[in-house]
Amino acid sequence: MDNRRLLLLLVFSFSLVMLWDAWQKYNQPKPAATAAVSTPQAPAPQLSTNLHAPLPVLPDTAAVRAPDKAETFTVKTDLFVAHISRIGGDIVRLELNDYKDSTNKQKDFALFEAKHQYVAQSGLIGEGLPNHKTSFSAVAGSAELGADAKTVVLRLEAPAGGGLKVAKTYTFTRGSYLIDVAHEIDNGSDKEVLAHAYYQLQRDTKAPDGESSMVSTYTGPAVYTNQDKYQKVDFADIEKGKAKFATRADDGWIAMVQHYFVAAWIPATGLPREFYMRKLEGGVNPAVAVGVIVPAPVAAPGAKVTFSVPVYAGPQIQATLEQLAKPEADGGIGAQGLPLVVDYGWLTIVAAPIFWCLEAIHTVVGNWGWAIVLLTIGIKLLFFPLSAASYKSMAKMRTVTPRLMALKERYGDDRQKLNQEMMALYKREKINPLGGCLPIAVQIPVFIALYWALLGAVEIRDAPWILWITDLSAQDPYYVLPVIMVVTMLIQTKLNPTPPDPIQAKVMMMMPFIFGAMFFFFPAGLVLYWVVNNVLSIAQQWQITRMIEGGAKAANDSKA
Repeated sequence: MDNRRLLLLLVFSFSLVMLWDAWQKYNQPKPAATAAVSTPQAPAPQLSTNLHAPLPVLPDTAAVRAPDKAETFTVKTDLFVAHISRIGGDIVRLELNDYKDSTNKQKDFALFEAKHQYVAQSGLIGEGLPNHKTSFSAVAGSAELGADAKTVVLRLEAPAGGGLKVAKTYTFTRGSYLIDVAHEIDNGSDKEVLAHAYYQLQRDTKAPDGESSMVSTYTGPAVYTNQDKYQKVDFADIEKGKAKFATRADDGWIAMVQHYFVAAWIPATGLPREFYMRKLEGGVNPAVAVGVIVPAPVAAPGAKVTFSVPVYAGPQIQATLEQLAKPEADGGIGAQGLPLVVDYGWLTIVAAPIFWCLEAIHTVVGNWGWAIVLLTIGIKLLFFPLSAASYKSMAKMRTVTPRLMALKERYGDDRQKLNQEMMALYKREKINPLGGCLPIAVQIPVFIALYWALLGAVEIRDAPWILWITDLSAQDPYYVLPVIMVVTMLIQTKLNPTPPDPIQAKVMMMMPFIFGAMFFFFPAGLVLYWVVNNVLSIAQQWQITRMIEGGAKAANDSKA
């Protein structure tokens, strides 16, 4: 009996510590808003070793104007509105049409934006070649995706010099968050041009605004190569110069990851590349630049070469990321490992198939709230035998609780004798003291994995359920679901056997209120899962308890 209670208390205590830590992170004061935002200019990257030929070092010149203050060119597609700066031809703002801002639902969510100094930059390394500090001009043309058009193209040209003409071209495709960024070198000189191209993401080290969950999700750079696999790098390590990640490879990509969204530069497989990460100086908040350098084709005198690297900038839609991870022959771009940016915690191996099931249910019912309800029912049915065994054990414990209390009164001063008598009672009644705990312990990883699957799914963001629940990723505005959850937890506590120890009994009674208070600030989708699970558990436990206690009463009546 004591071992059983100890195990339960350990499980509850561990959960409580995790929730309390999350509570502390969630309630940390937000940094004060600043009146103006200045985006620091990262120096153009340099190669640690040459990828294909010696190149002169690009001088670290000062920026002409900060990208967020320069003139911008606007491109509109069916999925987003992109603002591209004249300085460097950088994407300085990207508003996603299908996602609302975390704090102001009247505005579209902006992935790249000035407040977090978040921009996507690219340029060339080589004598006389433009970089992200060069002033570009736009070639006249449509800046909006036409009703019947599949793509829209923005062409930017750098000032010609030394016989070289360089252009940067953005190609936006209907229905895609993948943006192709191409460079064109027209070599009118009498010398061949050896160049490298760099593609980088610049961002401050602050977490995204308006996180709807108390749980701290990952924000920061990530690198993937086939050899070293998926690597996340803390901002603090970059600032200290201690970041460890794969630096050289012939495959892989580099990304900036945050809750629900990701931006990733994805060079073609087989192209040599060098990854880098560095701390930036200046700006309102500490910032970093992470990127990749690749060799450009050699431009012979009088020749023109074109090369490109795409950037994915958008939501972490699992199906989309999996499609991009496929080889080109199957309609992808060979971005292996890209689905790993969806953060399912340490139980990814369980959470990934759980979300696959949730998504399959959603395709049938068309509502993520009902999909959560049906998935919870399905998991409950899957574990029905284990739950039944647990509830039978607890029901039997309820029937012998009066005798346990009597033994405690009789042998309260003799701990050894009390334990012997309790074990003898369990043996006579064929009760396993741990029978109610072990089945629950087996289910815990699955329930935690489902929790993380719901937490990390961008598909749940802004998704309505019914009535007042208009966003399953946000907290219940009227706290109806959390209140129901507290009530269901209290009912479960009443159905469980009362611990002989008064202190344990008080702790068990406090748990619903402690957990309930924290769940008041959890996303509605997560609370919905717990409510449905609790309701199903109550129904199963009540029925089994009624049967066991009814059988025990009949047996006692027959003996009498």
